[in-house]
Formats: sequence, structure tokens, C-alpha cells
Amino acid sequence: MTHETQQNPPLAAALILLATVFIAATTLLAKSLGTDTLGPPLHALQISQGRFVFAFIGISMAVAARRQQIRAPNLPLHIGRSTFGWGGVTLMFASVAFIPLADATAISFLNPVIGMMLAIPLLGEKVGPWRWLAAVIALGGAMVLLRPTPESFQPAALLALGAALAMGAELIFIKKLAGREPPLQVLWVNNLIGMIIASLAALAVWQMPTLPQWGALAALGAFMACAQACFINGMARADASYVAPFSYATLVFAALYDAAIFAVIPDVITLLGAGIILSGAGLLAWRETVNGKRPTVTQRRPAP
Repeated sequence: MTHETQQNPPLAAALILLATVFIAATTLLAKSLGTDTLGPPLHALQISQGRFVFAFIGISMAVAARRQQIRAPNLPLHIGRSTFGWGGVTLMFASVAFIPLADATAISFLNPVIGMMLAIPLLGEKVGPWRWLAAVIALGGAMVLLRPTPESFQPAALLALGAALAMGAELIFIKKLAGREPPLQVLWVNNLIGMIIASLAALAVWQMPTLPQWGALAALGAFMACAQACFINGMARADASYVAPFSYATLVFAALYDAAIFAVIPDVITLLGAGIILSGAGLLAWRETVNGKRPTVTQRRPAP
């Protein structure tokens, strides 16, 4: 079973840009919760739990308002996606407590490259020299951001790299789910499973948040739900290769938030590393566009 949405590239671009505003805001809130800005620092596992709990509440309200029927979700795919998604979110939230938002966000942009490499053994996709070049460029940018010298190495940057790995694996499950179920159902099931996983993981480290932290956790979940809704609806209204470059605006908003709230100004290494990663990701998006325009002899439809 597939679900078609009318194509509207300008609207798709606007939705993806709006999603980047929300996504950058979630990392800002996670940094506030993981430091002593709003009270005693919360563990990344608890921050991740709050993100899933409050996002699930918001999405459940949308499901009830639209009377969305939840029908025959593909649980194995949803569990795989939610597990890697929870892992990626948790590692990302852990990293931003120690390194600038711009660094963590830039490293997270490795996830499409990692997804491309994982698609070779898991989806049987063929990768040509141009896409391998894009991967090498992006990975080189990550090495710059990791600052691999004894004097400047940031161990916490490895958390962001782990987040990119987990989110890259999540992309495999997203590809398998694409077109199989309504977007709102995908969101609801994903956040339900994520909430269960996150709640079990947070039991050992949970502590009573302060009142400002409760507000930040609720906002974190709401922003993430809005980001997911914007992203899924944007992706449904245009080719992925068209909308992908707009998602890089997350880096701009993350840097602006970090500068405005924490007075963290991106240094030369951050700008250089981020620029290299974006170049690689941009090359990958361009190559996908070129490949998408090539005629194919046969096209297999996804299994229902």
C-alpha cells in the first residue's frame, strides 16, 4: 500500500527550512538541560526520554484530532528505526553539553553519507565514484572537526560521530518504510516505541527536574514533533535530492542560537570542518539529482 502526496517543491523547501529551525532549537534546549543553565544537569538519557514522552503526547493529540486510524504498522521496521533514532538523539543530546552546537550539528550531517555506505550491504545499492568522493570529502571534514591532535582533540565530538552513525542506520529503515504507511501513523508509532525504549533506559538515571527544566523538556518534545511533521511532509512534496540542501540550514540556526544564548562563536576550525562536510553532502545531493534524472529500463515497486 502506498500513499501519494501532491508535489509542491516551494512548499517542500519552506517546510524543510521550518524543520531546521525546530531541530536547532531542540539541540539548544538539550544543551540547556545537560548543563547547569536551568538547574542541576540532567543525564542525556533523561533528556531523550523527555523528548519522546512530550513528542508522543503532541502527536497523539494530532492523531485524535484528525481521527487517524493506526492500521497494520510494520513493527520490525518501526522498532529498528526507533531504536537507532533513539540512540542517535541520545548521543546528540549528550554531545551538545560539551561541544559547540555548530560542531555537533555539522558532524551529524555525516548521517546521509553513512546511510549511503550502509545501503550497499543492506539494500543492495550500487555506489559510483562520485558518491564515494562525496563520502571521502564529508569524512575529511569530520576529521577536521574532531581536531585530532593531543592539544585540541575533543572526546565529546565522538558522541556526535556516534549520533551520525546511529542516524545513518536509521535512514535504512526510513527508506524501507517510505510510502508504506501514512506519515502521521509513522510519526505516532515511531514516537511510541521511542518513548518505551527511552523510558526504560532512563530509569537508572532519572532525577526530579526543576520547574524550568520541565518547561524545557515539554518544549523539546513539542519542537521535535513539529520538526518531524515538517520534515516528513516536506519530503513527501518534492524529491529528496531537491530538499536535502535546505536541511543544512540547521547548522546556521544552531550557530546563531549558540552565539545568542551561550556566547559561543564558531572558530576557524568549526567553519572549515563544517564547510568541508557540507561540500561533501552537497556533492552527494547533486549526484542523487543527476541519477534521479537518468531513465531506467525497469523500475521495481516496493513490496506492499
